[in-house]
Amino acid sequence: MKTLLFIETDGEKVLGGSLELISAVKALDAEGTALVAGNRAAADTVAALGIPVIFTDNATDYDTLTEVLSEVVKEENPDIVLLANTALSKDIAPRIAGRMSLGCVSDVMGMNKTDGKVIYTRPAYGGTVLEHIEVEGTAVVTVRNGSFSKPEASSNLHVTEKKVEIPVSAIKAKIVDTVKEISESVNLEEAQVIVSGGRGMGNAENFKLVEELASVLGGVVGATRPAIEEGWISRAHQVGQSGKIVAPKLYIACGVSGATQHTSGMSGSDYIVAINKDEDAPIFEIANVGIVGNAMDVLPVMIEEMKKVKEK
Repeated sequence: MKTLLFIETDGEKVLGGSLELISAVKALDAEGTALVAGNRAAADTVAALGIPVIFTDNATDYDTLTEVLSEVVKEENPDIVLLANTALSKDIAPRIAGRMSLGCVSDVMGMNKTDGKVIYTRPAYGGTVLEHIEVEGTAVVTVRNGSFSKPEASSNLHVTEKKVEIPVSAIKAKIVDTVKEISESVNLEEAQVIVSGGRGMGNAENFKLVEELASVLGGVVGATRPAIEEGWISRAHQVGQSGKIVAPKLYIACGVSGATQHTSGMSGSDYIVAINKDEDAPIFEIANVGIVGNAMDVLPVMIEEMKKVKEK
């Protein structure tokens, strides 16, 4: 089984979601080739992770990237084309699928190979259910960040430079300016430490303790759907099936009961600390450390102790 990975960068480094695609290929026990555009240093970084790389320096926007990726798909003839579930890739993926009459599956959370066929799992109806999809022929797939772990360094493979001729007629639009929304600065997928609050925090004032602990730890604030629906924090912070899937080194769940819709989005965390006054809360079943107590009593103590540690 052959896969082609589109590796996206932010101009300087490879996006974490794109690196996870390498782990997805290994999980499928497939043969992978990566395409990196515009950043030779990023191409070398990817090659050091044990996957051959095709590098091109003449694609920088939606139109040119679509042309280059389409051309490489024709030449490589992969069974699967994998992209991270970013704004850029969500624009490019359906273009390629439509242009080449391929199947397209977006926002995939899991992939399993059974009898030589790959089954893609993605959330539907706002994350209330999961659907399993099989694609006949080549599939263009965007994978939600945090669904797979970051790959470990491996043997350094080669980088092949490629020049793709892009006709002037292919360029339909020109980006003259980009405005970044405040919500886009909430990078849950890349965070190493996440402190999340749930319904158990009680109110917006209490939720500020979650924000304070995250600040002290140099982490990012997460939240469950009920906390967001109460208006305690913006939807950009939501973790779960209908939010972001995350895999930080440390995840602290405060007043979170442990509903499947939430835990499916954070169970891949390296170390989970749960604080809940209900000793039978489902969150304790996946936590490495469980603290039975009122989060409003526990969090101020944790914040003070963390401040003392940082002062030393």
